[in-house]
Amino acid sequence: MKNNSVKTIVAIGIGAALFFVLGRFVAIPSPVPNTNISTQYGLLAFMCALFGPIAGALIGLIGHALIDFSYGWGIWWSWVVASAVFGILMGLVSRRLHLADGEFGKKDIVTFNLFQLAAHAIAWGIVAPVLDIVMYAEPANKVFLQGAVGGLANIVTTAVIGTLLCVAYAKARPKKGSLKEER
Repeated sequence: MKNNSVKTIVAIGIGAALFFVLGRFVAIPSPVPNTNISTQYGLLAFMCALFGPIAGALIGLIGHALIDFSYGWGIWWSWVVASAVFGILMGLVSRRLHLADGEFGKKDIVTFNLFQLAAHAIAWGIVAPVLDIVMYAEPANKVFLQGAVGGLANIVTTAVIGTLLCVAYAKARPKKGSLKEER
């Protein structure tokens, strides 16, 4: 999608608000302390596929910071940064997808899900735990477990929710070249 700045800014605001609502009120507690099964990453991946890496980074950053702030424990910047990194990485997939043209076939589904798997692995398997250790002196075994559980849960929820959003959006868009001028 060709983004103009106003459309992208609106998408960031709406995306961050929806990310917050899903992350705050639709999170499912996991057996690992301070780790939820999060539904908001499917939405974030979809928004990234439409609006690119900058919008994705800001939606993840703002939305996650608002979630942490609303819980009252302070903003856990290591995980907020990991959400932004996920947004950047997923935004890079937007160059390969053509959602705005009504295209999201089997090949696109595979591409989308391979990217989201890699992006979650990097964000939650590397970025969040390493920053937890560096910034907060957290024990490595604890934070890598949290990252693994959170990352695996995010991969599954993104595969379901993100893929469904992309499929639905593509079906609702006219295919490129499908509209003809009447005479």
